[in-house]
Amino acid sequence: MGWWGKKDRGGGTPVVVKMENPNFSMVELEASSSDENFIIKTTTSERNDNNNNKRRNKNAKQLTWVLLLKAHRAAGCLASLPPAFFNLVSAIKRRVVSGKTDTDTNNNNNSIKTLLYSCIKFFLFLSLLLLCFEVAAYYNFKGWHFTAPNSKGVFDWVYSMWVFVRVEYLAPVLQFLASVCIVMFIVQSLDRLVLCLGCFWIKYKKIKPIAKVNDADLESGDKGFFPMVLVQIPMCNEREVYQQSIAAVCNLDWPKSKLLIQVLDDSDDITTQSLINEEVQKWQQEGANILYRHRVIREGYKAGNLKSAMNCSYVKDYEFVAIFDADFQPTPDFLKRTVPHFKDNDELGLVQARWSFVNKDENLLTRLQNINLAFHFEVEQQVNGIFINFFGFNGTAGVWRIKTLEDVGGWLERTTVEDMDIAVRAHLYGWKFIYLNDVECQCELPESYEAYRKQQHRWHSGPMQLFRLCLPDIIHAKISIWKKFNMIFLFFLLRKLILPFYSFTLFCIILPMTMFVPEAELPIWVVCYIPATMSFLNILPAPKSFPFLVPYLLFENTMSVTKFNAMISGLFQLGSAYEWVVTKKSGRSSEGDLVSLINEKSPKHHRGVSVPDLEEMKEEIQRQEEKASKKKKHNRIYKKELALAFLLLTASARSLLSAQGIHFYFLLFQGVSFLLVGLDLIGEQVE
Repeated sequence: MGWWGKKDRGGGTPVVVKMENPNFSMVELEASSSDENFIIKTTTSERNDNNNNKRRNKNAKQLTWVLLLKAHRAAGCLASLPPAFFNLVSAIKRRVVSGKTDTDTNNNNNSIKTLLYSCIKFFLFLSLLLLCFEVAAYYNFKGWHFTAPNSKGVFDWVYSMWVFVRVEYLAPVLQFLASVCIVMFIVQSLDRLVLCLGCFWIKYKKIKPIAKVNDADLESGDKGFFPMVLVQIPMCNEREVYQQSIAAVCNLDWPKSKLLIQVLDDSDDITTQSLINEEVQKWQQEGANILYRHRVIREGYKAGNLKSAMNCSYVKDYEFVAIFDADFQPTPDFLKRTVPHFKDNDELGLVQARWSFVNKDENLLTRLQNINLAFHFEVEQQVNGIFINFFGFNGTAGVWRIKTLEDVGGWLERTTVEDMDIAVRAHLYGWKFIYLNDVECQCELPESYEAYRKQQHRWHSGPMQLFRLCLPDIIHAKISIWKKFNMIFLFFLLRKLILPFYSFTLFCIILPMTMFVPEAELPIWVVCYIPATMSFLNILPAPKSFPFLVPYLLFENTMSVTKFNAMISGLFQLGSAYEWVVTKKSGRSSEGDLVSLINEKSPKHHRGVSVPDLEEMKEEIQRQEEKASKKKKHNRIYKKELALAFLLLTASARSLLSAQGIHFYFLLFQGVSFLLVGLDLIGEQVE
């Protein structure tokens, strides 16, 4: 027999050999007695199979745990829906029972607001009437498409006349207005797209302003670049935030001999005045070069306050002025990161820093505000600062060259946007601006819809006042045609006037009306695609806010009624065009260790000293008594927003009956958005 037929007499002895190569754990050699057969078996593949199986089992277990956690989280969300629904119902009930409306606190001239509200009510009643009429016609003629009545009944004649009027008179006018708004919408969208492309280019090329002062010059004590700087803190009845702003400014890292702080208090409350004055005295005893100023004649709001402070005789000794509102807390190195940009740059008039917000995650309202302001600073201010050297001064967290203020005539009280006013005049005089996106100054966002609404009214009425006053100066200014075009068309008309006009007119009036006049229609891309794309671009600077994309789109359209009202008031000097309401603050600290920082640098505040503790206790008691005596805050009902909510919901019902899908969903969600805002269910909730 051949070797394959031989019997194994000895059976062989297994030999185990340990290999030095770490890739192989062991090799089993089985040899016969004749040494003619070597069968090598490696256990590496078997071990790999075992490891793979273990990994699969481990991954399967991990996946199971993840799914269980997700299911638990989903169950928790579902369980929280009923309580949330009942809380919502109870909140709505409280609003209706209390009866507090937005007109209860507005005792001034409300002519434009009343007129706008009356127009909205007219469109609401008209839409309800048309809805009932169309439903009756649908069941009478068994369909929406009607050409001529088969009978000569009264209803048939009335409906035929309505169709005739609709086709011959209403539809052309409505379609023309829709086309004009669509053109505005497209132009504004292109402007937004160009701004985003400019921001991407800045990020790609890593473009940023660079100061001509190195770190060594700033670390060399008084011998380095340390010009005389004046710091101003204007405030008015802002007892919630005065301590943290004064403390932050007094901790600025700048030679004390080169720094003077002015606390410009316009408070009309005697207790608030005494508290701020005592705080200033405390820091004076700690060696801070700080002064307290209170005006006897309070005229011109913030502009008048700043103008009065600049008239002090000692201001001539200072070269720059930094301005911080009462809720702003600059970091200690703020001046070291902004003032050096003025060195060897005689054409530079302003250095503006970015705002950041301590309460951006407080509620839905603050999250939506953060999206808007993130785009404003990250895109608008940065692109305009890099490519044009001009942008609107934000009123705070900026450093001005005092010579620039004197050159343009100083602060003027003619509008409620004194910051934009002085920036426009400085640009017409040829001064350049720098925006620093990497230098942040923390502040607060309004947490209640009432405070945010009043703030937005001032921010949108003031630019229209300024546009009327500055237009002749812009036309006759000795600047290039491009700069005139940029200031008139882009800065004022497109971003301050056209945006609120088309947003309100197109989405809150024309779109609902096209549901009842189907001969005039809006394309789906106008209702859906372009707004979604623009909202997506707006939200890019705040990527953590992507889950709020849809609420942001709806809320911006909801705010259009307030912005439109403010824009018309400012443009035609109607109603509350000159109304100035200080935005309410909650007093949230920007730094968790701000109090400890003050205590470390202020031995007067140590617990071992008895007198300051008594003073602090006295102040705390006064605050508690004042809070208890204050009138209780209320969430209010906003009539215009509620009327628009019912108008949009009525239009959505008409859209549903005619099976217009995208239009129905847009009108439905937009109507719900107006309803929530009208019932003041967004923002701070007062129990």
